[in-house]
Amino acid sequence: MKIIVTGFDPFGGEKINPSIECVKALPEIEGVELFRVELPTVFKESAIRLNEVINDVKPDAVLSVGQAGGRAGITMERIAINVDDARIPDNISQQPIDEEIQVEGEAAYFSTLPIKRIVKAIREAGIPAEVSNTAGTFVCNHIMYQALFAATKAVKPFKAGFMHIPFIPEQTTDKPSLSLDKSTKALQIAIETIRDYLHDEDIKVQEGAIF
Repeated sequence: MKIIVTGFDPFGGEKINPSIECVKALPEIEGVELFRVELPTVFKESAIRLNEVINDVKPDAVLSVGQAGGRAGITMERIAINVDDARIPDNISQQPIDEEIQVEGEAAYFSTLPIKRIVKAIREAGIPAEVSNTAGTFVCNHIMYQALFAATKAVKPFKAGFMHIPFIPEQTTDKPSLSLDKSTKALQIAIETIRDYLHDEDIKVQEGAIF
């Protein structure tokens, strides 16, 4: 099975982005040919790079990873929406406001990965995890949407989704954080779960939210 796993370069004045550090730290996984990709935290350019890799690799799945500073655990994103609305500029000072990501795309796309199975497996390893119903409107949502849009156009079908990870302790003193080792372990578990259940229905367990 071929799986593309992506992380982002640092943004917003940070010197490190734990998403790409986790991708780099991933061990080899039995039964999976991993393709690790660093994406720029840049609207459009990130998608161009990802689509180049998708066209070359023809993957079975794409799992993108991003930093969600302020969250306390691993969050598997349920949905990506067709809007860029940047609170801060990206890494080349672009700051789109209320712009469609794809004019021909749907209003939103749901993750096609087994996100509830992944959350369950990560929790069973003693790492906090939950389903998230918003990937934001910055480059993380942008790349999740672009990957799912690309999947609708691909000659060889593939599944796609997104994982957010917290700050690592070195980045903050007053916000939640998780060690790089634990975030990397969670990413490994996610990929193993994708390998094992990619073509199965996700489990139906309560992971909803009131707001």
